[in-house]
Amino acid sequence: MPTRDALRLAQQKGVDLVEISPNAQPPVCRLIDYSKFLYQQKKKQKELKAKQVKVEIKEIRFGPQTDDHDYNFKLKHAKGFLSEGDKVKAYVFFRGRSILFKEQGEVLLLRFANDLEDYGKVESMPVLEGKRMTMYLAPKKAPVKKEKEVLPEAPQSEGETATEEQPAPAKKAPQVKERREYTGPKVEGEDF
Repeated sequence: MPTRDALRLAQQKGVDLVEISPNAQPPVCRLIDYSKFLYQQKKKQKELKAKQVKVEIKEIRFGPQTDDHDYNFKLKHAKGFLSEGDKVKAYVFFRGRSILFKEQGEVLLLRFANDLEDYGKVESMPVLEGKRMTMYLAPKKAPVKKEKEVLPEAPQSEGETATEEQPAPAKKAPQVKERREYTGPKVEGEDF
């Protein structure tokens, strides 16, 4: 259909002529209300954005000579992060002359990855970047979202009697204590 005819038809119907796919041969156009079309496109984009999963990266910092207790504490946190579906960035920070212990830092990160084998997989092996040796871990499976389940009521047969649910007891207003006057010993010169 020629463009002039399409524009005339749109004017007669009181709507807009909107080009849907300009790259097609011939271009595809529709007779629709343009503001409604924009609204529907924004709504679709909003729905797509809401469906996207946002993955956070949680950082865990070690020193090259981290003790067992600190290591276990950070390991427990990393397990929690991975089970929630977040990525973990574990790094060893070398200060001053501690850069001499690069091997210890790498061994620590590899031990960390080995201990988290059940919860996540290594995305990148330990790499030294300046004064930091970093390693990334990603969760193995998607997190399980806990939703409240509504149990359907079982249908009752004719022989069973329906038990009525007892209503929750009504809340009572808090009782206000009576104010009493001071009846203690009187002190001269002062009025109570």
